[in-house]
Amino acid sequence: MTYAVLIALNKPYGVLSQFTPEPGSRWTTLAELGLPPKVYPLGRLDADSEGLLLLSDEPGLNTRLLDPKQGHQREYWVQVERIPTAASLTKLAAGVEIRGTHTAPCRVTRIEVDLPDRNPPIRHRLNVPDCWLSLILTEGKNRQVRRMTAAIGHPTLRLYRAAIGRLDLPKLTLGPGAWKQLSAEERTAIFART
Repeated sequence: MTYAVLIALNKPYGVLSQFTPEPGSRWTTLAELGLPPKVYPLGRLDADSEGLLLLSDEPGLNTRLLDPKQGHQREYWVQVERIPTAASLTKLAAGVEIRGTHTAPCRVTRIEVDLPDRNPPIRHRLNVPDCWLSLILTEGKNRQVRRMTAAIGHPTLRLYRAAIGRLDLPKLTLGPGAWKQLSAEERTAIFART
């Protein structure tokens, strides 16, 4: 079976998930990363978020990956301000109220993360601890993860999409701004249930 182009990009901080610049924006675009012509992002990551972004020239993949009815999982590593209690994490996992809607239940765990420092670095306050959480979601509303952690009183300091389906960005060993065309096996991992 022949597939169209499907690319995994480690989107760095400060890059918009689009090819056309926004007038007056301080952010750069995907056009500066040397990607092949005619690919487009499947979903998006905000400019202040990092991690796995898929791009393709294949029609229909957006719906297959992003429609909440498909229940397709995405894992985010979220550095939050202060240490959430077990009760806060339970509340987050059950779904929280954001902008008048209740988010779907998700999986939440505290994790240890080894990522390269971000440029520019996150704000650091000596008297305020932080920690990392893994959130596995099947929906993707605008700035959802940031709004979810804020709803339990723990603002997001850094957000990194680590996986889509079973395609794990750290295992691809792509540095920020690097990309690769995915193999048939890696493509299958994207659509696998976790």
